Amino acid sequence: MPYADQPTVVASGVEIPLLGFGTWQLEADDARRMVREALRIGYRHIDTAWIYKNEKAVGDGIADAVAEGIVTRDDIFVTTKIWVEHFHRDALLRQAEESAISLGLTPDLLLLHWPKPTPSLAETIGALNEAQEKGLTKHIGLSNFPSSLFREAAGLSKAPLITNQVEYHPYLSQKTLIETARELGSSITAWSPLAQGKIAEDAVIGEIAKAHGKANGQVVLRLIIQQGVIAIPRTAKESRAAENFDIFDFDLSAEEMARIHALARADGRLGDWLDAAFQWDQDA
Repeated sequence: MPYADQPTVVASGVEIPLLGFGTWQLEADDARRMVREALRIGYRHIDTAWIYKNEKAVGDGIADAVAEGIVTRDDIFVTTKIWVEHFHRDALLRQAEESAISLGLTPDLLLLHWPKPTPSLAETIGALNEAQEKGLTKHIGLSNFPSSLFREAAGLSKAPLITNQVEYHPYLSQKTLIETARELGSSITAWSPLAQGKIAEDAVIGEIAKAHGKANGQVVLRLIIQQGVIAIPRTAKESRAAENFDIFDFDLSAEEMARIHALARADGRLGDWLDAAFQWDQDA
């Protein structure tokens, strides 16, 4: 298997590397440079989106790594997303084709970026399935869908929805969504897994990190992947990308994980951009 050297999760028969490299907010030059460097370090999962305006740069970074013999196309798992303005059938299919052209490859996974009340979920899920049937993506999924909508979308989809990419870090419990994903044979992917840097000075995480000889961010990423949740940290620093990848040589105890989970709080969400038509899961 191409991901034999690192842990993966299997969702509806699809193997996904548990540690990916995110590209949100990376300008084109940084995206190209960092994707190539991430692949050199050992990352085998790259995440982007149409709305990030860096799909071509991400594709160029992948092409650079392939040309240098760092990876082959089959070694890596590439995710991109359909923006909410493209949720009508024809627009969705156009963007799916545009994204594949920009990337220079067929993405492994195409997600709906946020839920939207119009057009109907049935139309959008139908179009997403059609994109897969037309060969514009290998697999399909969701991003930022609460559990009730996650279940509704899964019920409307002919093909399995293999992940739901959502904000998840120590200050935000997503236990309901994680359980929903397991029930549906899907997975959860964590964006902003390091709480946009807020974990760096956390005393509880710092104490656990010191015990393992690791940095705070490494402990948090270990916490996430140890649960079978995918993490996609983003950085423009090559040294930080290497540090984030160095998490496969230690384990957290159940007690350590419980201490970090206890940091979750009601106001822990950083990116509350959900349409007013929907509501997040209310985890205790």
